[in-house]
Amino acid sequence: MDYLKISQASDLLDKNDKILYRLLEILPGFLSWATLIILLFLAWLKPIWVAYFIIAFDVYWLLLVIYLGINLYAAYASLEKNLSIDWKKKCGDLAKDYSKIIQLIVFPTYNESLEVIRPSLEALVNDGYPAESMIVILAIEERAGPLAKAKAKIIEKEFGPKFKHFLITVHPDNIIGELKGKGANQAWAARQAKQDIIDKLNYDYKDILVSVFDMDTVVTKGYFYCLTHKFLTVSSPYRASYQPIPVYHNNIWQAPFFSRVAASSNTFWQMMQQIRQEKLATYSSHSMTWQALIDIDFWSTNMVSEDSRVFWHCFCFYRGDYRVEPLYFPVSMDVVMGLTVWQTMKNLYKQQRRWGWGVENLPYIIFNVIKGRKILPIGKMINKILFQLYGFHSWATNALIIGLIGWMPIILGGDSFKTTVLSSNLPVVSRTLMIVAMVGMIFSAIISTILLPKRPPKYGLIKSLAMILQWLILPVSIIIFGAIPGLEAQTRMMLGKYMGFWVTPKSR
Repeated sequence: MDYLKISQASDLLDKNDKILYRLLEILPGFLSWATLIILLFLAWLKPIWVAYFIIAFDVYWLLLVIYLGINLYAAYASLEKNLSIDWKKKCGDLAKDYSKIIQLIVFPTYNESLEVIRPSLEALVNDGYPAESMIVILAIEERAGPLAKAKAKIIEKEFGPKFKHFLITVHPDNIIGELKGKGANQAWAARQAKQDIIDKLNYDYKDILVSVFDMDTVVTKGYFYCLTHKFLTVSSPYRASYQPIPVYHNNIWQAPFFSRVAASSNTFWQMMQQIRQEKLATYSSHSMTWQALIDIDFWSTNMVSEDSRVFWHCFCFYRGDYRVEPLYFPVSMDVVMGLTVWQTMKNLYKQQRRWGWGVENLPYIIFNVIKGRKILPIGKMINKILFQLYGFHSWATNALIIGLIGWMPIILGGDSFKTTVLSSNLPVVSRTLMIVAMVGMIFSAIISTILLPKRPPKYGLIKSLAMILQWLILPVSIIIFGAIPGLEAQTRMMLGKYMGFWVTPKSR
């Protein structure tokens, strides 16, 4: 059986394999809940132990904030540097001929409006890269009905003649074994392009770069020159995916403050990850080689987190000889928005929970390491596993430990603890350390403000001030729109309540 294509325990035929995979699915949620429950229990039974642990954890958090802040600044400096470079000239200065590189861009879409679709296509035209070297696929869903086809025809009429090829694909509904989601749609689209364009016209696989973009992705001018230059200059370019930095600027001035904070926090995390390349995996909109995509038989069709799974699939397929190259170059996307504030909150929570469902990759990696231990680089694989396990565990627990568990020794410790000096000093020490750590929040506010697009004329200075003050809600935001949805995703997987793909509504 091809273990590289499994998505959950039920995909396996062997009983022992199924049990093993199911245990691995339970592992992340079990560890997160065990951490929180044990700390709660000890806060009642051994409050002094937990008090010392909380102080040590606060110190760790402070050091982590400093470390991540340094990474954020380094990533910001690299981003600003890359935005100032004339990538077209740099490509022209290469000994290799960049003009033969074909950009294949896939836009999976479900029910997005023309107001969302048009800017993404306009950005391709305005990017500067020769449009005659671009193949654009608008991948629509059959279940979206006649309206989706009508919108696709409008877009084809407006933009089709501007590109080398413009292809509309219609992904059939209810294909057995597929999950209704982005991965199945884009895989169908890529196979259609292979059949109808690439193989039919005998294009060289090695000259094609594939960018799969969410429908709201607006590339920053110069993106494809930057991508092409990176591809033509790095070592082993066919063993790499290429990751831009997602910034959520399309509707940043219109979105509610809590939604902006969550989006900017994600941008900063992705920026910091680019500095730590060995820990980087593909996320959302990214690029890769057509050859790698052919080698693994396209994206998974039964996954929610297909954007990161494609990296792990390649990583295991190439036996650890695969990586993500950071581009330090932005692409703009939408901040979550609904028609009302309450709807925006619900949409944001669901989006964060879907991102948290990326934990489904953890059992996949561990299982394939166990099955492929004789051919995979075990040391490298274990390092990847530990980082992923640490990342998802931290996502679900850190904010809760600081914001809630830290008060439990005082609440549950009883009179014997309340009479100790440690009891009176615990809030003071924790508060002091957290105030110092707030420097990281201030730094984030500054970077976020610098990155903002120009303020629309209809907004005044008060709106700009709100863009800075919004960061005061960060401690609450990382619990409500971070830890809780992350913990729910792990809990669902632990209980076998698998998630489907939830399409984030786009509203501007």
